[in-house]
Amino acid sequence: MKVRVRSWGVLVAIGLILSIVLSGIAYGALGDRLLSRGSKGPEVIELQKKLVQLGYVVGTVDGKFGAKTETAIRRFQKERGLRVDGLAGTQTVKELKLLTGQSTNSTGKAVGNKNVDTNLLARCVNGEARGEPYLGQVAVAAVILNRIPDPAFPNTIADIIYQPRAFSSVDDGQINLPPSASAMRAAQEAMNGSDPSGGAVFFFAPAKTKNKYIWSRPQIKQIGNHIFAK
Repeated sequence: MKVRVRSWGVLVAIGLILSIVLSGIAYGALGDRLLSRGSKGPEVIELQKKLVQLGYVVGTVDGKFGAKTETAIRRFQKERGLRVDGLAGTQTVKELKLLTGQSTNSTGKAVGNKNVDTNLLARCVNGEARGEPYLGQVAVAAVILNRIPDPAFPNTIADIIYQPRAFSSVDDGQINLPPSASAMRAAQEAMNGSDPSGGAVFFFAPAKTKNKYIWSRPQIKQIGNHIFAK
């Protein structure tokens, strides 16, 4: 009888140890936990954003770690010489943060890696203004940048672009298309300070938009098929 009690005690102790170990594994990366297939939540959204910033296709940025997110992780790991396991573990997250890391500028605003930000900005321009005149593409990029100091919007390019329902190119997946040469030039020109929009923080296609709020905004000018507004 005593042997059984001791055996049961040993099993309980082992169970507690395993629980602690697994808990440490489950909550150790990108905030509070290791991310893998089936994970959900804001950490997954952040993970997906970082992958998309670097040009990896994850499908919809929805906070659900599915097959496409795992495939993107595996591709990233292979290209960076990491262990290819499809998990967002310590080394993988460290590398993602290094490549998409943020610093703080003199005003205290968070700013991302300029090369990565320019590429993401160009992909948004490509998705939103492909086929528009070059000046209109620069203006679209400028609108995104104009939102950074505005307290009504997030303060990084990635967070502005991936703000829910902010841009149709994110909703329909066109954000994942490789940017055209003109979109890249337009993004770089806007990053260098050019703003053909005249300080706009909104743009819309009048032929396609019935939203009363966007129509109520003070209009600045029209370039191509887009109206730019404050």
